[in-house]
Amino acid sequence: MSSTESPRVPAAVAAVAPRPATVRVAEGERLGSVGLPGLTLTIRSRPGTREGLPPALYVHGLGGSSQNWSALMPLLEDVVDGEALDLPGFGDSPPPDDGDYSVTGHARAVIRHLDAAGRGPVHLVGNSLGGAIATRVAAARPDLVRTLTLVSPALPEIRVQRTAVPTALLAVPGVASLFTRLSRDWTAEQRVRGVTALCYGDPDRVTPEGYQASVEEMERRLQLPYFWDAMARSARGVVNAYTLGGQHGLWRQAERVLAPTLLVYGGRDQLVSYRMAARAARTFRSSRLLTLPDAGHVAMMEYPETVATAMRELLADAGELTESDETSGRGAEAASGTA
Repeated sequence: MSSTESPRVPAAVAAVAPRPATVRVAEGERLGSVGLPGLTLTIRSRPGTREGLPPALYVHGLGGSSQNWSALMPLLEDVVDGEALDLPGFGDSPPPDDGDYSVTGHARAVIRHLDAAGRGPVHLVGNSLGGAIATRVAAARPDLVRTLTLVSPALPEIRVQRTAVPTALLAVPGVASLFTRLSRDWTAEQRVRGVTALCYGDPDRVTPEGYQASVEEMERRLQLPYFWDAMARSARGVVNAYTLGGQHGLWRQAERVLAPTLLVYGGRDQLVSYRMAARAARTFRSSRLLTLPDAGHVAMMEYPETVATAMRELLADAGELTESDETSGRGAEAASGTA
């Protein structure tokens, strides 16, 4: 380990650290935790509106949490039984005991949860880092995935956008510690404005309530002793995954995905290039592409109705919806004004 790199925060230390503020839970959601050997995951669930609906699992991106799916999940609760997890070290999940924040390590956590819960196969949904994780899960364990939805997936790019470079630099040993010192006096509001400007195509789409919730969550995260460590090591995991070749390369794994796949790309995405949409559509063998010219990196938060409609179409064409499901979906689209 480089002498400029902060040492990993042991899980035992994180466990006895002062407990930060309570995580926000939206109406209709439930928050619980799952204990696995060497791993504890916080799970945000949105039960389906009736018994017997197929399960869905939502996986957030770098620096995100299960709250990133709170706008989308209620729009699909009549067709899936939804769960969104906090990846190890993010949201309300503590760090993994082994300190493995690689894409493979995160994918292993998702697989272990699904195997332990017996929820598979699921409709698997991932954003950014979560998209890379979901791709690896779908390739390695096709038995666990009914359909795959990827929103701005972090798949390798030869020419990374200039606006994505600062995030990638977190992977460099010592940069996270340096940034922590330089930004010591920044308020939670300043940090949220910066993240929103980076991730949204139009920051004005964030409601006052959503902005306040983000500020509260930022204040909570900054109290976590392992926050920057998890960010830096997960960023390093993405960079390392970009450099892998052969059968372990993410694009090679994308070629092996068997599940029907929905790809969602935003034209104003500053982190994942819009130009990667065409390559992804060619690579995933059973795929459809939704491009949103005005969306940024988190289309499921900016345009949840549009993403939900596209997911319903994916599920319908994959034979995963009943006739009543499709009828209720058309009614929801008409009510929201979504085409």
